[in-house]
Amino acid sequence: MWCVIYRETPGEPEQVDKRQVGGDSAAVLDGLKRLGEDEFCWVHLDDPDPGDLEELAGPLGLHPLAVEDVGEAHQRPKRERYGDVLAVALKTLWYVKDRSEVETGEVMVFTGPRFALTVRHGRADPTGEAARRLGEDPHLLRFGPVAVLHAVLDTVVDSYTEAAVQVRTDLTALERRVFSPEREDLTEGVYSLKREVLEFRDAVQPLVPVAQDFASPHSGWPEEMLPYFRDVADHMHRTDTEVRSLDELLNSALDAHLARVGTWQNDDMRRISAWAAILATPTLVAGIYGMNFTHMPELTWTYGYPLAVTVMVGAAALLHRSFRRNGWL
Repeated sequence: MWCVIYRETPGEPEQVDKRQVGGDSAAVLDGLKRLGEDEFCWVHLDDPDPGDLEELAGPLGLHPLAVEDVGEAHQRPKRERYGDVLAVALKTLWYVKDRSEVETGEVMVFTGPRFALTVRHGRADPTGEAARRLGEDPHLLRFGPVAVLHAVLDTVVDSYTEAAVQVRTDLTALERRVFSPEREDLTEGVYSLKREVLEFRDAVQPLVPVAQDFASPHSGWPEEMLPYFRDVADHMHRTDTEVRSLDELLNSALDAHLARVGTWQNDDMRRISAWAAILATPTLVAGIYGMNFTHMPELTWTYGYPLAVTVMVGAAALLHRSFRRNGWL
């Protein structure tokens, strides 16, 4: 848990104080009580205990339903307003290239008149990068807690873009394997990557309307903040389009792979059928002359055996040549 106090003066906004307060909610509450008129506080919690949330909920004015959402930590991306407090749920994700897996987490952002509260679940932590960006662009701090919301949202959306690039790279490699001359069963690999893309899509798609609402003139943000949120909404839209494209390409790759598997099976069946036809002619001749009837023509003929063998070999050779010319062998 840490707490940062910012001064939002119109001239030179700045970070006034930052304290690592461990699990001491009392220190955070003390900092909130001592805020100046032109200051606001950013409080951050990592996988908090229910007790920490309950201690902060009252002084910050958090709605019980919002506290319940934070405790469950399995929310779809959404926004909810409880009086003066805005609650935004975001999915964090990162792509593990070694396992070709998308792992997800969650961060909840609460903004009030004089505070911003972020609660993280999972390994990915966008708040560190968001704080760095605010430090490099301090003029945003004059807009108060909404600057924290923008910084966290912008960081999360940028991580989506990076993950989409990595998924696209793996998909391109998978497509090359699908259309390679080697016979390789890639069905499980395609389904595995598709499952990860679906998890990616579940994090991205619900956030698109939220980002668009934030960029709307009716969002209630200061007019100077709207271009920043429009930029986030544009990145969000491009990422959503990319994820949809990845999903469609995976469907096409799976269809193409199944079609190739069908082609391989047809080739195998043609080869088997060709060899069966080649062997059928000698079997037919041998079967006729192996019936052991007493009165059969050619049984006592001197050239009967060489002629039968010649017919069998010749017929097999002609069939083999014919099948080779037609591409069956």
